[in-house]
Amino acid sequence: MTHSALLVAVMAAGTLLLRALPFLVFGSGRKTPAYILYLGKVLPPAIIGMLVIYCLREVQPLAGSHGLPEAIAVLCVIGLQAWKRQSLLSILGGTVIYMILVQLVF
Repeated sequence: MTHSALLVAVMAAGTLLLRALPFLVFGSGRKTPAYILYLGKVLPPAIIGMLVIYCLREVQPLAGSHGLPEAIAVLCVIGLQAWKRQSLLSILGGTVIYMILVQLVF
C-alpha cells in the first residue's frame, strides 16, 4: 500500500512539474522564443503523421482483407476532420468504424 501511494505521488509530482515547467520558464515577463513557437506549430502535425505511419506499418495489401478496413477508417477520419474539424471526434469515429469493420465485416 505504501509503495503504491509513493508511486502515485511521484507520478503526480512529475506530471505537475512537466505541466508547470513552461509557465515557470516562459513566465509572463519573458517573450517566448521563436523556435518554441515554431515547434508548437509543426510538432502536432508531425506527431499525427508518425502515428499514422505506425498504425499502418503492418498493412499487407496483397493478403487477407487487402487493407480495406484500414483504408475505409482512414477515409472516415479524413472526412470527419474535414467536416467537423474536431480531432477527438475524427479519431473516435475512425476507431469505431475500423473496429466494426474488423469485427463484423472482414
